Amino acid sequence: MPTTLPPRPPLLKLPLYAAGALVLCLIGTIAGAQPNNNSGATTTIYTCVDSQGRQLTSDRPIVECIDREQREFGRSGTLRRVIPPAQTAAEKQAEETRARQAAVEAQRQRNIELRDQALIDRYPNKAAHEAGRQEALSQSQLVVDTAEEHIANLTQARQDLDSKMEPYRDDPSKAPARLRRAIDDNDQQMQVQRSLIASQESQRARINELFDQQAERLQPLWQARAAAARPQ
Repeated sequence: MPTTLPPRPPLLKLPLYAAGALVLCLIGTIAGAQPNNNSGATTTIYTCVDSQGRQLTSDRPIVECIDREQREFGRSGTLRRVIPPAQTAAEKQAEETRARQAAVEAQRQRNIELRDQALIDRYPNKAAHEAGRQEALSQSQLVVDTAEEHIANLTQARQDLDSKMEPYRDDPSKAPARLRRAIDDNDQQMQVQRSLIASQESQRARINELFDQQAERLQPLWQARAAAARPQ
């Protein structure tokens, strides 16, 4: 048989010192009205102070206090929970923004962890890291060596071209067009190879800078891994 509750008490304007007594009185009244064969039923009392400073009490959440804190009491008079104010649109948007920022930061931290894991897997110790540096530098030096070889060949070819231009030294414009084009092409190729060598000098500087940064990051990771490997 459904439990019949007493009529909803009207909102009361009471001084704060009387609020506690009123809550306990209402709880006792409602609890006493419960039939004995339904002793498991519960009664809830809500209280709050509205915007005008009135102490309000009800058996359900109080609409007048939707924007402020409410307290929920059980039938024994014990405090069940404190209900926070309902969020405004601006507050909800701010909370969603904070949640998005927290998610972005969590993903950033996860990316750092993944990057560090990949780095230490690739270079498990200082010797492996230094070997990686030397390998990268050797690849750059290989490019330089190849460019210098091309320059040597171009220099030799230029000597032959200059020999053929000797009869036209006083008036180079009289030299065959094919010969003049070969000299121009030699000059262009020489410039390309010199530029390539210069770019590899910058590349070596970048390689060393990158490996220096990696070594700084790897040092605490190596130490942590070594500490974890020690017998306890």
